[in-house]
Amino acid sequence: MKYLACTLILLFATGTMTAEETAVAPKHIGVGAAPFDGAELLIDGSRKMLDEKWTYWKGPRFASALPIKWKIVDDPVDGGTAVMTDDPVAAGGKYGTADIVTKQKYRDFRLHVEFLIMKPGGNSGVYLQNRYEIQVLDGDKTRHGMGAVINETESPYHAYHGVGKWNAYDITFRAARFADGKLTENALVTMYFNGQKVHVDQKIVKVWGGPNSGIDGGNDGGRGITDVPGGLKLQCEGHDVRFRNTWIKEIELPAGTDF
Repeated sequence: MKYLACTLILLFATGTMTAEETAVAPKHIGVGAAPFDGAELLIDGSRKMLDEKWTYWKGPRFASALPIKWKIVDDPVDGGTAVMTDDPVAAGGKYGTADIVTKQKYRDFRLHVEFLIMKPGGNSGVYLQNRYEIQVLDGDKTRHGMGAVINETESPYHAYHGVGKWNAYDITFRAARFADGKLTENALVTMYFNGQKVHVDQKIVKVWGGPNSGIDGGNDGGRGITDVPGGLKLQCEGHDVRFRNTWIKEIELPAGTDF
């Protein structure tokens, strides 16, 4: 695809990334970044890949039915196609009713996901292990807002490209650790947002949003994390948010997540 062929140099030349972003971003980071060797492509803008690699998360509020009702739509920036978070049952912001999750489950991983919000106030979310949300919410600069490890960090809103433009999260995630069935280390995440490093070895202490939000959300107020892997989940809240060029690679991280 056109955007997969982009390089950091091209992005800088076309104005998608600033000089500051280019200076701090290592390879395979930012809008248009191609997967590195061994990474698995999860979204390529095709219906075939959507149906092969994703399904609905059947949480307590689930209200849709397979096949996935999300649409394949035009990429309004670079041409090609993208996946849109469109399912009628989620109208009015009813999260948990039509969220999609990968069939594959993961522990530690390196993730790249690109999203575009079409209208002001557009809302979605990227859930690591179907537990921990990295917020996608136009206009919100709070700890619940854009790019935040939801409710646990400030929003790095300064890195956001804005409505109608593609954005990229590049994430290294280390799952929570357990000994004899008890939590010994919280999950950790490091994240680049559009080429800028915005979170470094950020500890995640709970699952926010209750049982409708993801795995373990209903356990001990979200603090009852269990030792099971989870898929990558994308949230549907009745808004036109589009995804493309999403890829992941399972890795094993003995310590931190910085990269």
